[in-house]
Formats: sequence, C-alpha cells, structure tokens
Amino acid sequence: MHATHHFLTLARYNVWATQRLLDAVAAVPEAGYRQDVGLFFKSIHGTLNHLLVGEHRLWFRRFAEGVSPQLALDAEVETDRAALAQALRAGVARWAPLIESWPAERFDGVLAYTTMRGTAATLPFAATLAHVFNHGTHHRGQITSALTALGHASPELDLVYLLQEEASR
Repeated sequence: MHATHHFLTLARYNVWATQRLLDAVAAVPEAGYRQDVGLFFKSIHGTLNHLLVGEHRLWFRRFAEGVSPQLALDAEVETDRAALAQALRAGVARWAPLIESWPAERFDGVLAYTTMRGTAATLPFAATLAHVFNHGTHHRGQITSALTALGHASPELDLVYLLQEEASR
C-alpha cells in the first residue's frame, strides 16, 4: 500500500471515529461529562480539548505551515461543549486534503519546522504523521473507557470496520 493511500485511510478513520465518539459523548449529562474519571486531563472535556490543541492546532500547523505555534493551553481550550465538538469535526476534516496535496516522495523525507523558540527542527515525516494519528486513537480510547466507567455505551471505534466499509464501496 502506498504511503499516501495509507495515511488517507488513517485520516478518513480519524474523521469517522471522532464523529462516532462525539455522538456518544453528546448523550452524557453535564455532571458526568466534566467528572473526574481517571483521565490525565481529569474529564472527557479536558481530553477532547487536548485532542483539539495537540492534533489540530499544533501538529496540523507543523505539517501545513512548518511552524510550532505558541500555545497557551489555558487560553486555547474551548469551554463550550458544542463549540469544542464543532472545532474537532472541522479539525479532523482538514487532514485528508492536506495529505492529498503532498507528492509521494514527501513521505520518505523529513518534517522540517521552526520551534516556538525560533530554532529549526526536523523529524522523520511518515513516522511523525503516524504518531499524530496514533495520538488521536489513544485519547479516543481513553474517552471510550471513561464513557464505559460512567455507564454509557462505548462507541465501536474499530478500524477494521472502516476498512471493510471502504472495500464494499
């Protein structure tokens, strides 16, 4: 499988899984939604914000613009549930067009960007992109565990399901 196709599949999975997760989270009452359920950020809302900031406001900009933006996490978090969900949906939808814009050779190269301190940095391109999508999968897993702990049905976030759906098209 070519790298472009592989990462486009991951990007489509990211959109699909995030949408399913947000659908499940939407049913959680406010008291449970912000309850400490043993996650690193202490709440489902905090973990969703972490996804938004890390994957879409930091890593997306590194790949798209070659910069590591200054992020004040306390100022960047979205406090409103609906606005956060909308921002996450918009964020995941941006990845596939970006990936499609890269030539095949790009995946064998490096991700070059400027850090917040103004120094140049490089990382292996494909491995770093894979890390970004793994980050989303990891935190969606945390949230599904939290939903289960709160007594809510956990959505099925199975990549095999998505691949079977794609194969049937």
